[in-house]
Amino acid sequence: MPSARPSFLEFFAGGGMAHVGLDGRFDCAFANDLDAMKCAAYRANFPDARVEQGDVWNLHASKLPTADLAWASFPCQDLSLAGGRRGLNAPRSGAFWGFWNVITKLGDRAPKTITIENVAGLLSSHNGRDFAALVTELADAGYRVGAMLIDAALFSPQSRQRLFIIAHKGRIPAGLVADEADPLYHPPALRAAVAAMSDTTHMAWVWWRLPHPVRRNADLASLLDRKPPESVWRSDADTEKLLGQMAPLHRARVDAALADPNWNAGAVFRRIRIEHGERHQRAEIRYDGIAGCLRTPAGGSSKQLLLVTENGRARLRPLLSREAARLMGLDDSYKLPPAETNALKVVGDGVSVPVVRWLGEHLLAPLATGGKARAAA
Repeated sequence: MPSARPSFLEFFAGGGMAHVGLDGRFDCAFANDLDAMKCAAYRANFPDARVEQGDVWNLHASKLPTADLAWASFPCQDLSLAGGRRGLNAPRSGAFWGFWNVITKLGDRAPKTITIENVAGLLSSHNGRDFAALVTELADAGYRVGAMLIDAALFSPQSRQRLFIIAHKGRIPAGLVADEADPLYHPPALRAAVAAMSDTTHMAWVWWRLPHPVRRNADLASLLDRKPPESVWRSDADTEKLLGQMAPLHRARVDAALADPNWNAGAVFRRIRIEHGERHQRAEIRYDGIAGCLRTPAGGSSKQLLLVTENGRARLRPLLSREAARLMGLDDSYKLPPAETNALKVVGDGVSVPVVRWLGEHLLAPLATGGKARAAA
C-alpha cells in the first residue's frame, strides 16, 4: 500500500543523516552524492533507497521523481575560514548551482519546499553577497524564503551552529510565520544580512516560527566510552606535548581536573593563535560538557581530542567515530564505515539529526501537508 507520507529528494546526501532526521515523516524518493564511500554508507543504512553516485551537475531532471521537499547540504569548504572564504562560485561550494540547475529544470515538478543547510559563514561570504544571491534566486523562482541559525547544542552536546534556509512555494499554513525575528533562531548576524538585501528580495522574506526545544539533558561525558580499546590512547609524551601547548588559562583547567580523583573528560582542539605578532599552535580545552564542532578529517582539519583525567593521571586519545556519531544524534544502530577515517568523514560532513528532526516535525512536515503533519512512525 503506498505511503501517505510526503516525499523528499536528498542532494549532497552523505551518509543519509538528513534521511535519519526526516524518517517517519517523509519518504526518501531519491538521494545523490559525489562520494562513492558515502553512498555506500547511505545504502548500508537505507538498503531500499534509490541512491545515485555522481556529480550533481550530471543529474538529469527528467529522470528524477516528483517530490514535496528537496534537501541540499552543499559543500561548505569555500564558505568557511578554513577554506579561504572563496565563496559560492568556488569549485566545492559552487556545487550549489549544480543543485539549483536540477531544481529549475524540474519546472512544474520542482518541490514546493526546499531546505538548504550550510555553515554560518554563508551569511558573511563576500560581504553578504553570496547569501543575498542565493535568496534572490529562490525568490525569483516564486518561493517565499526564510532562514534560521540553529546550534546543535540545543539538542545534543556539540557546539555546531548551522544556517538552514527554507523556501516554500504556495500557501503557508497558519502559525508557521512570525511577525518578527526570534533571537534564538534569528541572531543579529542573520538579521543584518536580511536587512542588507534588496527591497525586491526582501518582499519574499519570512521569519519562520519554530518552538523552543526543552533543555537537553545529555552532556559529553554521557556519550563517551569509558573503556575504549587500549590501542587508541596516545603516549605519555604526546600528552605532555599537548599540555605544553596550552596557555595558562587552559592549563589551569586541566590542573583543576587532575585535582579531582573522579573520571572526567575535556574536549581539546589544536588551533593556531597569533600572539605578539607570531603564530603559535595552542591546545585549548573545554569542560562545559559540550564538544567542539565536529570536523571532517579530510583536508588536514584538526581532529578533536579527549583529555581524560582520573586519580591524578591525564591520558590523551582521539574522539572515536561512534562517539562522534552519538554527538550528531545517531544511535548505535547506525552502520558506520568500517575504516575509522571514513566513519569520521561521514559523520563530520553530516547534519545534526535532532535539528533535522525538529525542523521536520515543526516546519517541513506542516508545509508539505498543509498544516496537518502526522506523527512520526
